[in-house]
Amino acid sequence: MKAIEYFTLKDKEHIFAAIKKAENATSGEIRIYIEDRCKSEVLDRAAFIFSELNIHKTALRNGVLFYLALEDKKFAVIGDAGIHTNVGQDFWESVKELMQAHFKNEKYTDGLVAGILEAGNVLKKHFPFEKGDSNELSDEIIIA
Repeated sequence: MKAIEYFTLKDKEHIFAAIKKAENATSGEIRIYIEDRCKSEVLDRAAFIFSELNIHKTALRNGVLFYLALEDKKFAVIGDAGIHTNVGQDFWESVKELMQAHFKNEKYTDGLVAGILEAGNVLKKHFPFEKGDSNELSDEIIIA
């Protein structure tokens, strides 16, 4: 099944609601990019998408990308320098493990929601929402 066919409207609404919930408490930004196949090494592909979506251009460098290649069963979670400096690689590995627990049962929506909410909690701790914060990046879920 293709990625575009896998996620129902209800699934997309559930993921979007998790993004909104996470971002309402932080100045951080969360983006989702899902495709069928990973065209290179998963971290290289995720870094390319991170750059293409301008996630690195947030004022506090606190953007996060959740990248999935469904047919290849590969995924990555990448945080920009501002958040990575605060949480380190162990945090990203724990988010991936949390998501993987759902993904191994093909519960991709549940895994994304769990990862998004976990990232949102940490973003809130290090980058709490302050008056005047704006949504710097689109919350659109990209399924290519």
